Parts: sequence; structure tokens; C-alpha cells
Amino acid sequence: MVRKNCNPLSGNAFTFFQQALNNPALLPLASLTRTNLPFILLGQVAEKIAKIPNREERQNIAGCTEILAGLKFEKDVIRQFLREDIMQESVIYQDILQKGKKKEAVKWITSFLNYRFGDVNSSLIAEIQVLSLPKLEAMRNVLFNFATLADLEVWLKQQ
Repeated sequence: MVRKNCNPLSGNAFTFFQQALNNPALLPLASLTRTNLPFILLGQVAEKIAKIPNREERQNIAGCTEILAGLKFEKDVIRQFLREDIMQESVIYQDILQKGKKKEAVKWITSFLNYRFGDVNSSLIAEIQVLSLPKLEAMRNVLFNFATLADLEVWLKQQ
């Protein structure tokens, strides 16, 4: 039996997918297109991303595609098609990574302060939470020098 239509997409989905393959800005959305053969679709998206000549654009589109494809595919499947090193260099990936590092730094610092000084005032915690990651890293290096919460308050005012 010969299949007349081997295309995994049909109708509007096919039209959108064809448009997305020809427009790099739509490639991340193409990975979410409904299809009977999702792995073929993801492979086609990955091939188009790999052909984007501008490295920065390729990295950013790969990062966006990875994020959106994560709504539909397991991470191992995504990594089969999209090179991890390209995704890691994307500004979106780096932003997510920085936010995670900042969250962990705030968590560690507040845990340390609560252990050392008891319950720390919520206004001090709020001041710590708005510090940039480099400031949080600097704070972590001087935390052991604080004898009292007043020392912390002085340090925060200097920042």
C-alpha cells in the first residue's frame, strides 16, 4: 500500500510550519506545531537553526527553541537535535542561569544570616534580594566579618 500523503502535518499546521521554516524568528514556535511525527519536525527545526549564518542569532534562536520545545519534549530528545553548547551561549540561557545563581546566593546568604543572628528583619532580606549577583558574591566573601546585624546594615548602605 502506497501512502499518498507522508506529510506529518496538514492544513493550517503545515502552512504555519512552512512559514516558520523560512523565518528564523518563528523557528522556536515551529517546535510546538501539532504533528504525528514530532521528532521529524524537531529535526527539521534543528537543521534550519544550524544553517543560520549569524552566530548570535543562531544561539538565541536555539535557546528559545530549547525552552519552548521543553513544553512538548523531554530534555534528552531536545539535546539529540539541538547542540547544547550553542544553547548555553544564548543570552536567554545565560539570563536564566544568572537568575538561578542569584536565587541560590540569596538563599545561602539569608540562611547563613538567620543561623548566625537569628531571624533577620524582612527589610534587610528585601535589601539583599535586590542586590546584583556580583554584589551578592562580594557579600558572601565578607559575611564572616560581620559581628552584628549593624555591620550588615553598614555594608548594605555602602553598596
